[in-house]
Amino acid sequence: MTEVLVVADCWQREPESEAVIQRAVAAAAESVDEDVADAEVAVMLTDDAGIRTLNSNWRGIDKPTNVLSFPALQPEGEWKPGDAPRMLGDIAIAYETMRREADEEHKPFDHHLSHLAVHGFLHLVGYDHENDGDAEEMEALETEILAHLGIPDPYADRAGTH
Repeated sequence: MTEVLVVADCWQREPESEAVIQRAVAAAAESVDEDVADAEVAVMLTDDAGIRTLNSNWRGIDKPTNVLSFPALQPEGEWKPGDAPRMLGDIAIAYETMRREADEEHKPFDHHLSHLAVHGFLHLVGYDHENDGDAEEMEALETEILAHLGIPDPYADRAGTH
């Protein structure tokens, strides 16, 4: 289950954003090996000022970015039916940075939003891009998930990654 919270008015320009995110996160959840069918994810749609504050407070980087992920601490032991839903964590996406990137890369807004939602979700379940091997694995999975959504490879026109 994905809860989308809109905290910046600029997202009102894109009324389909919540549905786009729901679809992207569902596709990502179906594509990972772990059992996350009943898990919860919160996605906050913010602006550059909001994500800059988060980036500064949590990562010590005083500038906006497109997406941040905050994996939830997982309880000890195995999840059992009847337990509270498993919380995977939170994703924050900044409108202005995301819009600028989509425009600069000549990508439809919903394609880029889907990519960032998938990217953020994969961070919540343990994927990362801190080294070349991990980045290649994560990008290949992102590309596969997006292809299932009918979205072209987001890395096709890039010489480098992240």
